[in-house]
Order: sequence, then C-alpha cells, then structure tokens
Amino acid sequence: MFNNYFIYRSLMFISFCLSGLFIQAQTFFIATSGDDNAPGTRDKPLASIIEARDRIRELRNQKKITDTVYVKIFPGNYYLAETLTFSEEDTGTPQSPTVYTSVTDERPVLYGGMETGRFEIINPNLWRVFIPEVAMYGLYFEQLYINGERRFRAQSPNRGDFNMVKRVEETVIDSSIETLTFAVQKVVLHEDAFKFLNKLDTKELNDALMVFYHKWDNTRKMISHTNIKDTAIYLVGQPMYTYNKLDDNSRYVLENLPAALDAPGEWFLQRDGNLYYIPMPGEKPENISCMFPIIEQHIIIQGNNDKFVEHVRFENLSFQLTAYHTPKAGNMPAQAAAPIEATVMIDNARNIDFLNCEIAHTGIHAIWFRENCSFSKVERCHLYDLGGGGVKIGTQGTPHEKRITNNITVNNNIIQHGGFVFPASVGVIIFKGYDNVITHNDIANFRYTGISCGWVWGYAHSPTIRNKIEFNHIHHLGWGELSDMGGVYTLGDSEGTTVSNNVIHHIYSYDYGGWGLYTDEGTKNILMENNLVYACKNAGFHQHYGKDNIIRNNIFALIKTSAIQISRVEEHLSYTFTNNIIYQDTGDLISDVWGGDNGTKIKVIYDNNCYWKIGDPSPEFYGLSFVDWKKIGKDKNSIIANPQFVNPINYDFRFKNTSVARKIKFKPFDYTQAGVYGSEAWKEKARIPKELEKAFDEAVKKIVK
Repeated sequence: MFNNYFIYRSLMFISFCLSGLFIQAQTFFIATSGDDNAPGTRDKPLASIIEARDRIRELRNQKKITDTVYVKIFPGNYYLAETLTFSEEDTGTPQSPTVYTSVTDERPVLYGGMETGRFEIINPNLWRVFIPEVAMYGLYFEQLYINGERRFRAQSPNRGDFNMVKRVEETVIDSSIETLTFAVQKVVLHEDAFKFLNKLDTKELNDALMVFYHKWDNTRKMISHTNIKDTAIYLVGQPMYTYNKLDDNSRYVLENLPAALDAPGEWFLQRDGNLYYIPMPGEKPENISCMFPIIEQHIIIQGNNDKFVEHVRFENLSFQLTAYHTPKAGNMPAQAAAPIEATVMIDNARNIDFLNCEIAHTGIHAIWFRENCSFSKVERCHLYDLGGGGVKIGTQGTPHEKRITNNITVNNNIIQHGGFVFPASVGVIIFKGYDNVITHNDIANFRYTGISCGWVWGYAHSPTIRNKIEFNHIHHLGWGELSDMGGVYTLGDSEGTTVSNNVIHHIYSYDYGGWGLYTDEGTKNILMENNLVYACKNAGFHQHYGKDNIIRNNIFALIKTSAIQISRVEEHLSYTFTNNIIYQDTGDLISDVWGGDNGTKIKVIYDNNCYWKIGDPSPEFYGLSFVDWKKIGKDKNSIIANPQFVNPINYDFRFKNTSVARKIKFKPFDYTQAGVYGSEAWKEKARIPKELEKAFDEAVKKIVK
C-alpha cells in the first residue's frame, strides 16, 4: 500500500512539473540540504546534479524548454558516488543551452571521493586510521590528500631520487597471436637497493609497483616476485620496446611497499583497511582532513555519430578528487601519457564550455576533447595538482576527416603542478586537430613538455594544421626527470600553425632535451616568432629534422649549453632563422649537428641576427670564426653586438635603447603580455611560490654539472 501511494505521489509531481504551469522548471536549484523529491526551487532545492539532469531530459523530451535552463548549485561540498554522464538526451540549443553553475561567487565543490575518520597516534612518527570501505568493499586507492595537498605512497628511494638498475634479462615468449606476446623481465638490483626487500613476504608484494624512467616516458609494472639470491625482481607482461628498453641505464623507484614508509608525508594502505601515515611537521590528527578518491571521472560527455551533445556549459564549479587504479598489467611506456583518460571525457560534442571552473587532485589528466569535438572552450579555469596533464585535444589515430576535433579554445587558464602519477604528461596537447587556439595560459611545474602540437612522425600527411599557440607563459618544467622534452614541442606537417609571443623559461631535462622551442621529427611549415626563451638547459631552439620552418624575431638568452641546435642534415631547406637576438653567458651560440658537420652541409638560412656572448668578442660558429662563417654563406647581414637589454642576468629583457635591434630589423614585442590576464588576484594566483622555485633550482643542480 505504501509503495503504491509513493509511486502515485511521484507521478503526480512529475506530471505537474511537466505541465508547463510550473514556470520555475527552467531553473533547478541544488543544495547540500536538498531533497531529490523536492520541486527544485530555491526554497526547496534538489540534492543532486543527476536528479536535475534527469528532470531536464524529461522537459526537453516534452519540448517544454524554450530558453536557457539553469542548474544552480549552492556553496558546499557534494560527494559523487558515480560519474556524471551526458548523452544526446542532454543536448541544448543555441537558444536554450543548459548551464550548470553556482548560486553565488563561491564555487561549490564536487568531490569524487570521501573523507576518512580521524587518525590515531601509534607513535609521534606514525599514525593509523581504519577505513571500513576498503576492508568491506575493496575500495583500494592509490592517491591520498591531506588538507587538500597530495601525499605520496611510500617509495624507495624517496621522492626526487632514483636508483639505477644493475642488469636486466628479458625472456620473450612469442605467440602466433600478436596480442598474446608475453615476456618476463628479470631486473637485477644493486645489493644496497635490494636490502629492504628481504623483509617482505609475498603478500606485501602484491600491490608493489616498479616505475622506470626512460627517455621520454615511463613504464609502470607490478612486481611478480623476488629472488634474494640474485637480488632480482621479476616482472611479467608485454616485452619492452626497443627504443625504451630496460637496461643498466634505467632509473627506477619502488612504490607502495611498507618497508619504504620512512619519510614525512608518505603513506601505505593495507588491504585490510588500515592506512598508515607519517605526519608532516606541525600536523595533528585534530586539525587535518584526510580524503581519498573513488571514481576516476567526474564527467563523461558522449554523443554518437548521428547526434552530438551540444550547448552544455559548466561555470564556476570545482571538480576535485578523482582516482587512478593501476591495472594488473601495469602501464607500458607512452609518450605524453597519451592513452590515459581524463577526469572530464568528451566525444562527439559541440559547444561544450568550461568557464571559471576548477579541476584539482586528479589521478589522471584534467580534460580531453577527444573525437569529433568542436567549437568548445576551456577559459579562465584553474587546473592543478594533476596526476596527468591539463587539456588534451584530438585523437592519436586519424579518424575520418569529418570527425577530426577542431576549433577548441584553451584561453587564460592556470595549468600547473601535474604529472604526479604519469610524469610524461603535457600541460596542453593537440594530437590530431585543426584550428585550435591555445592562448594566454600559465603552464608550470610539469615533468615533461608544456605545450605539444602534432602526432605524426616524419613527413606523412598530418591533419594538425592552423593551430595557434600564442601568449602563453611556460616555465619550470622537467625537473630533470625525463629527456627529449621542451617548452613547446611540435611534430609533423604544421601548415598555418603559429607559435608566437610566448615566454618560455626554466626548462630542464634529465639528459638531452630541455629545449625552449622544439621542432621534432618532420615538423614542417610552422612559424615561430616574437617568443622570449631563456634559462633552459640545452637550447632555446632545437630542430631534430624538419622542413621550411620560419624562426624569426625571437630572443634566445642564457641557455646552458647552446642557444641554437640542429641535429640532422637534410637535402631540403630545414628552416629560416632571421631577425633573432641570441644572448649567451656560457655554452655555444650554434652547435650539435649529427655527423660532425661544421656548418657547411646544413641547409639553413641564417641572416639579420644579433649574436652576443658575454666576455667573448669573437665567438665561434661550429668551430668557425664569424668571418669564416659568413664566407660559407651564413649570416651575411648579421652582427655581433650587445643588444642592450636592461638587466638580462635578472631576466629583464627590455631594451635600454633599440639601436642594435634596428640594425637587424628586429621588432620589439611586449613579452609582459604573455600569461593570464584579468584581475590582479587571478594573475597572482598564477605565480608559483618562491619555495617551489627554490626546490626546482635544487633539482637542477643535481643534473647540471
């Protein structure tokens, strides 16, 4: 009887809402104190976005919506037990978009996880809390946050340091079915690194992870077993790639082992639900909040080939706390952590906007406009503390030309502090896509590249054309963890693409790389101009191989090894380098051609440039004097002269006067316009803390001799 009565009342309510008489149905309110059986008014709000979404679907099915429909969320903390999904049923129109936003200026926070209970003190250096959800439901997690700050699983050696492999033996078991190719890697460790593993039993190894650092990516593998006699760890799964093999040059860390729990901020979770944590100085159980993620995605927007999801906007919302769960097979190396998904996944969609939002504390990337997306924006958003990268655009493979993602705008965002789970992640990456705009972003504190554009190696056709990468501030990248990376990294045919008015500095790789502007394999028809690049490790501009690129009116200053590098001689014109200013205090001006070329073979046009090396009035060019360099046809109208910067050692590259610049037809540009714009508070938020700058400098000292 009760059930029938409840159903009757519910049907009457829905019928009333859909009758058109309920005028406030165009706006739904949500509050932490709300009720999903309520009408959704300001005074009687709903409790969940899912309920609001479902009611809007019904209204659209009944064609009751003719104007903008709002979902307005009161300030507070909302805990999502499942991912918010949007399909073609949720499509709006230009006249009646759906807007999910806040009631006030204060952002409501949508958490994809939950809070633990209070820690108990085992001793001053070790706390414990029991998490019943882990013990009862198997909600094992790999990320943890204390007072909104990421804490890292116990690892050896401790964060920032690496061990070297002693030896690797790989046995490949090849099947006739390619997908079943299988290998066993015997990774022999140095005795001192193996010592603490002796204390572990098989059960404690079940969740242990071995993370290897290659040139430009990582391998993450679960430990199968150990051999004390050989000081060896055994791994199983796919064979290693030839270009990223495991050998005695491989660096590694061991993660999620109880014996490695030895540093403040580290933690270890047992399968029985007991979480152990070493507190940071000043922390007390009563003044901390401890949270862990459950879901991997906040939002999935998925249309289909015939019907897009359109005209949905998210404004002034905070999406926090999503997970990544390492599969049993681990993760094979992948440049840019390309296969890893994002906390916001979008396919087959148009006019999807994220405005003034926040995405933080993720196990994976932030936002991915993947296949068949267009005319969408990420604007004035704060993306930070990311397990992966910031914004991904397009697909790795090439879909039908009508399904290539295009016209995505990423503008005026702060994208900082990422790559904590996948170090090879990128701040903003365009795989295959055209007419996208990446402007006025502040991108910092990633382990790999700032902005990457293109996903075709060599001179094959590429759909990644006419993209704009302009007025971005890209800095403090690399941390000496990976190689073959840069501030802006390009691949393949880039017809119509411009990289201009960016400020790029403090880019430091582990080995080769650490370049400001990097035109890699097959970059073609790209224009790079009006960029300021300084304080990088290996070159302000480096081209591996490419064709018909134009590098003009840039400033390259204070590069550690050499200002300009080209690594391959080709038959065609590689690039034109004109009207640039090169200012060095150490290293070379131009260097590094494979094969020992002295500059006579390279097909590069150098002209109308200004070169200056402090304390060296007669610098060399590939071992040639400036006079001899000109004799072989290079830099005929270039000069050696002090460009008269205001204070270059302290990174002030304004001109005292422009007389020298005028001689090479250099056009001064206002590099202070790079980065975010708007209120002073917004600009201040983009400035990284001084302690982070100091930590970066200390990390650099370890890799720069």
